[in-house]
Amino acid sequence: MQRTLRKFFPLFVLPTLIAFVIVFLIPFLMGIYLSFTEFTTVTNSHWVGLKNYITAFTANKEFVNALWFTVKFAVVSVVTINVLGFAMASLLTRGIRGTNLFRTVLFMPNLIGGIVLGWIWQMIFNGILYHYEMTLTFNASFGFWGLVILMNWQMIGYMMIIYIAGIQSIPTELYDAAAVDGANGWQRLTNVTLPMCMPSITICTFLTLTNSFKLFDQNLALTAGAPSKKTTMLALDIYNTFYGRVGFEGVGQAKAVVFFILVAGIAFVQLWLTRRKEVNQ
Repeated sequence: MQRTLRKFFPLFVLPTLIAFVIVFLIPFLMGIYLSFTEFTTVTNSHWVGLKNYITAFTANKEFVNALWFTVKFAVVSVVTINVLGFAMASLLTRGIRGTNLFRTVLFMPNLIGGIVLGWIWQMIFNGILYHYEMTLTFNASFGFWGLVILMNWQMIGYMMIIYIAGIQSIPTELYDAAAVDGANGWQRLTNVTLPMCMPSITICTFLTLTNSFKLFDQNLALTAGAPSKKTTMLALDIYNTFYGRVGFEGVGQAKAVVFFILVAGIAFVQLWLTRRKEVNQ
């Protein structure tokens, strides 16, 4: 049976491999090439070397500002989403009445599209700020914390479900043994729950980190980068460069390549660090 499966393995893999090459690999390699050119179409381009990359970092401060804004947003969002998601999971695994209802309600925001979510929260924030004769775009800090709140509201329920699965997989014998040894609640959390939940922590950290860096729809709908592009995140800055400025297509492509390298590098480092903790535990 196993030998038969191995025989037909290439046949089953081939359609997926072809789709991957056509849809992802070829466009990705073409995008890298185009980042070193000035172009209007894929077939109408000429080589300019590193000019686009130099322009991306030196022509104006918009890309650098978007980079730092995105990094700050990602750090705050990763910490708050995972801490609150884990706290919710801990509460909802203690046999509280109505647990299934709470899980459903908390997970539902993740099903709402980014544009719709952005408009909903824009109306909520502006409705509050109008009482103080301000709007969400009055100050960049309003936009920053508005995006953080929006991201938390959308992602906490999703992360909570993953943490619940991790907590429920912990053998009760470990808690019994800790109780016999006289461990208090904090010691059981730090020495039993967290170490045993490291696979869930790895997954949740990866998802929140990558989603924070790739945030686009919510940023566009909530602030659109206002005021003065101070709340523009990387994905929105790349979009504005590529589609909003004639002759800057190559610069936009260069920014996209830098964006990919940044997100991929941070994601791989995070996975390496958290998986080491899993092995050590």
